[in-house]
Amino acid sequence: MKPPLKRRVPKPRNPYVPLALGRKAGEHGKPAGARRQAEKRALKQRLAEQ
Repeated sequence: MKPPLKRRVPKPRNPYVPLALGRKAGEHGKPAGARRQAEKRALKQRLAEQ
């Protein structure tokens, strides 16, 4: 008679993963290059108005 198969116990889940995933989600800001270009355009427009 064969011995019964051993049941594998799943590894416990890391409790910090859901918290980390929740922190990284959300809206991101515009890149620095886009902000710089917008400021440059605004400056040119103000100088043209004067």
